[in-house]
Amino acid sequence: MSLTLEHYLLLSAALFTIGAVGLVTRRNVIVLFMCVEIMLNAANLALIAFSRFHLVADGQMFAFTVMAVAAAEAGIGLAIMVNIFRHKKSLLVDDLNVFKN
Repeated sequence: MSLTLEHYLLLSAALFTIGAVGLVTRRNVIVLFMCVEIMLNAANLALIAFSRFHLVADGQMFAFTVMAVAAAEAGIGLAIMVNIFRHKKSLLVDDLNVFKN
């Protein structure tokens, strides 16, 4: 049995759903960032699957771009989390009111 495009898209949809559910239900900022990363990886999987089955490299190049943006997002996000933790001593979303004085 060979893997078809539908198999890859089902896996991608399952990963994206897991990330979206985690993003909605969790309150820890680190877990929220991991859920966003899972969702980005699910999108990358779909892009690469379409690219492979249509025999073009456009999806793979776009996936590399998404990975670069995800790496930048992770670096900036972790720096923001460290700064917030130093001031608030918590990383729960409910405890963060950074826009208030």
